[in-house]
Amino acid sequence: MRSIEGSSGGELAGIRVAITGGTYGLGLELVREFTGRGAEVAFVARGRAGVEQIARETSRAHGIVGDVSKKDDIYPIAIQIVGALGGLDVLINNASDLGPAPLALLGDTDCEDLERALTVNVLGPFRLTKALLGSLAASARQGRGAVILNVSSDAAINPYPRWGAYGASKAALRHMTNIWDAELAGEGIRFLSIDPGDMDTPLHAVAVPDADPSELKRPAVSARELADEIASVLSELRMGQKPTVDDCLKGAA
Repeated sequence: MRSIEGSSGGELAGIRVAITGGTYGLGLELVREFTGRGAEVAFVARGRAGVEQIARETSRAHGIVGDVSKKDDIYPIAIQIVGALGGLDVLINNASDLGPAPLALLGDTDCEDLERALTVNVLGPFRLTKALLGSLAASARQGRGAVILNVSSDAAINPYPRWGAYGASKAALRHMTNIWDAELAGEGIRFLSIDPGDMDTPLHAVAVPDADPSELKRPAVSARELADEIASVLSELRMGQKPTVDDCLKGAA
């Protein structure tokens, strides 16, 4: 499997990007990275105050209040994304849920915690991708290319004790990504599953409260690597090439 480190930056000016979970951690850094490189970004998060603040502070960033875990929010989110951007070239499903917090053995995990992890980490990306697939397909037909990035984790492959709800949901997301890519790669739409690495984020702090932040990857570094990879894939799509699916395994997000 190809590493994302050292990928070509490519050209992102004018690219239309949607990012979920965009007000903190990796999602916020992705908003900053893409807008800083000239992309038009619509970001989604549940908290109105955070959304409005980031939108005020960031040029070319359009804030959308919504919850990807709620089925009734999906189409309003999708309509606002396409309306704000005038189309869509890149969707980044970044919003995630750990399940039980603090982490618990699978046998001690409440059904509701597992259900929430599956809803946020699998059903949310599925529903939002499906709702936006027409806009992404239109971009592909116009020769712009279309990329869907589902943020993964090495917990999707490695059976870490106490990471059961998160790992199982990320494993399902990873496999769903690969299936969707196999079905639509010939249409100029690419699906990527990438693990950004063990990062100093609020999610990681909840999962591993005793971790030393100085030993963790900065979210801004991961955001730059992910943006580089997306730019590279878009460039390959525009040249008519067929890049391989990436799933870089560097540590649980």
